Amino acid sequence: MSDALVVSLRVTLIALALSAPLGAVTGFALARGRGPVRAALDAAVLVPLVLPPSVTGYYLLLSLGARSWAGAWLERAVGLRLVFTQTGAAVAAAVVALPLMAKGAEAAFARVDRGLEEVARANGLSASYTFWIVTLPLAAPGLAVALAVTAVRALGEFGATLTFAGYAKGETSTVPLELYVALQSGDEARAGRLSLLLVIASALAALSLGVWGRRAGSTR
Repeated sequence: MSDALVVSLRVTLIALALSAPLGAVTGFALARGRGPVRAALDAAVLVPLVLPPSVTGYYLLLSLGARSWAGAWLERAVGLRLVFTQTGAAVAAAVVALPLMAKGAEAAFARVDRGLEEVARANGLSASYTFWIVTLPLAAPGLAVALAVTAVRALGEFGATLTFAGYAKGETSTVPLELYVALQSGDEARAGRLSLLLVIASALAALSLGVWGRRAGSTR
């Protein structure tokens, strides 16, 4: 069980490294964008959220698998193979969890008082400096909540991971995949321990969300 937890934590951290920056940038664009381009971006972000994870994994396999053009190029050019690797599992988790980060970031940036930004700009601060010292600190509690939700979603990812990255012991054998294997083999005791581990992780995340949510509310 400890091996599965280590694999899950590694996959989750890589997934966060991939999805958090992209999700934050996308969320900012959604919060400040207008018109059809913004609507198209919003729709694109929501696609992995509404698709069954196994379907998302299937399309990842088609686009980044070893038989795809992109997958073959990555393996040939930089030696990066995604199927049966932790990187592939992380990519699957990141794609599935990205909408939560993006929509959470959108809400965080939308709550920022634009008047404070205007005051900063009126006092001679550049747009980029205003973002770093005004916008980002005000949005930080909401971004932290989005990051926590994204982490829990990545930690619990199963369908896309199994379909795209497959099951490889010690490599892609995350806690959800090990739970599936335990159930398939009839090891109910192990399945119970793995399920409890996921419940504890979710409970801790929920407590963290409560703390960050109250902190976010106090900054409004």
